Amino acid sequence: MVTNFLKNTLKRFGYELNHITQVKVEMPGYVLYNFLNQDGSFDYERYRGLQEEGNKRKISLVWVIEENIEFLSGYIKKLVPEARFGLCHGTRRGKEQEWFKKYLSCDVIGTEISNTAQEFPDTIQWDFHEAKPEWIGAVDFIYSNSFDHSYDPEKCLNTWMSCLKPGGVCIVEHSSLHAPKGTSALDPFGADLFLMPYLIVSWSQGKYGVKEILQAPKKAASLEQLHFIVIQKFP
Repeated sequence: MVTNFLKNTLKRFGYELNHITQVKVEMPGYVLYNFLNQDGSFDYERYRGLQEEGNKRKISLVWVIEENIEFLSGYIKKLVPEARFGLCHGTRRGKEQEWFKKYLSCDVIGTEISNTAQEFPDTIQWDFHEAKPEWIGAVDFIYSNSFDHSYDPEKCLNTWMSCLKPGGVCIVEHSSLHAPKGTSALDPFGADLFLMPYLIVSWSQGKYGVKEILQAPKKAASLEQLHFIVIQKFP
């Protein structure tokens, strides 16, 4: 009865209660938006649509900094000296894989959920919550500055870590915009930097862990902080 009253009231003002509900789950240092149908099920199409729209709206922007990729490439060389294959997730214009290929001289591909992926080299259209069978246990390193775009960070990180070889590393960029205050329907996940190691340990079930947190050599002037969380798969 309340729902019908709400529907009728909204209809008088030109709105309809037919689509999703965005539920903002908040805890100290943590926010996650959930996209729900009226029956409470996950509205994947709504999530995907928002990501594609956001990608196309920001398609001219490049977030990643080449100096930081050069720095991370040197770091990866020390941990995985014979790195041959890397993945970069949520890459928009694909500069990440371009620069990792430049500094590591290995095969690197990027994933992007939008169909704009076809416009950029070494980029495939793909939802990073899923893994191609040929990636499982076959990847030397993974990099992403788009973890905040995940609708389910636990599922997402476990998918990424399943792709790594034993000893391989996943490097997640974390800035002040990846904190709870930076969340939105487009960037549904946010957690404070100090909380991230705890979350990662709780998600890992003993299969991987945080090796260290690196400060980025360079950051945009608008950012308060920029770090790289290095997550290593246990042998």
